[in-house]
Amino acid sequence: MKRLFLVVIALVLIFTVSCSNISGNQTGKNSDNSKSEDVVNDNPTGDEKDNNDSADKQPSGEDKTVTPDDTGKPAEEENKDIDNTVDSSENGDKTNEDGKDANTEDNTQPNPGNTGKGSNSGGQGNPGNTSLDVETLNKLNNTTLSWWFKMNKEKGTSEVPDDIRAMIDKYDAYYIGDTSEKVVYLTFDEGYENGYTASILDTLKANDVKAMFFVTGHYVNTNPDLVQRMIDEGHKVENHTINHPSLPSISYEQLEKEIKGFDEEFKKKFGVGFTYMRPPSGEYSERVLAATQQLGYKTVFWSFAYKDWDVNDQKGADYAYNMVMNNLHNGAVYLLHAVSRDNTEALDRIIKGIREAGYEIRLVDF
Repeated sequence: MKRLFLVVIALVLIFTVSCSNISGNQTGKNSDNSKSEDVVNDNPTGDEKDNNDSADKQPSGEDKTVTPDDTGKPAEEENKDIDNTVDSSENGDKTNEDGKDANTEDNTQPNPGNTGKGSNSGGQGNPGNTSLDVETLNKLNNTTLSWWFKMNKEKGTSEVPDDIRAMIDKYDAYYIGDTSEKVVYLTFDEGYENGYTASILDTLKANDVKAMFFVTGHYVNTNPDLVQRMIDEGHKVENHTINHPSLPSISYEQLEKEIKGFDEEFKKKFGVGFTYMRPPSGEYSERVLAATQQLGYKTVFWSFAYKDWDVNDQKGADYAYNMVMNNLHNGAVYLLHAVSRDNTEALDRIIKGIREAGYEIRLVDF
């Protein structure tokens, strides 16, 4: 009987220990699951944080002195080739340039305009039917850069980084004239007509000033009479491409059509050709500069511009006058958009003010 009692006691103890272990294991599992869920919830957006960090490192473009240099053309209008040699599907659909402010009052930028777009191969892969030296061009960097400059108030001129200056010098590109001379150059970009070009031409003629007009295919198609007047009155009409694309992003064949093809069609219509090319939106690459040089053209950027292209944000003729006069410098290449009411109304005062300050206004001849 005593032995049976001991056996019962032993079985009770074994059962109690077993229940305790099962309970403990279950608690541990719940604890582990809770920790696992916490880990997931603590870092649910780890990739997004990385992406945001990366995005923060991309140049914003807001503190560059870079002109949006865009056509401002309504989206429903296409920049078609003047003679349909380029398919409209290649249309450069840049209209209002998005958020790039050219105001020279805020122009510090450590990175020389690298937009972070493009790559060493960029849009120029298959050479297609082109006369370009593709083998040489493929060795050059095709990362998209946005033109910018910095005004140096102490020296009274505008500056770009040494490496950018060396690059543009190598490929017959210019942004400023002779800084030892008190001379300035007026250039106008024409992507579409906003009703002001005739008045601009009247003012230039009244003051005996010659200027350079960079035109797109759309502008030539829709305003041949104004283009002819520019030529007849001694101005230079130059190449702003057919469709206003970002040049580093297109193929070699398209690039040649946009530049050389446009020149050939322009000659057929007006009997004169192009010598200079201004990259749409100021977007370029070393490869684009080299290709432009191979095609026989010089690239012209600018040493002054401001946010004059937004027709819905005009600030008055006084503002335009002060922006130009406060940034007067030797060798200045002014980029002015002809769609601007402010520029048009201030132009006569600007010309007279430049001359009163002892500067000569010349026609670009780099």
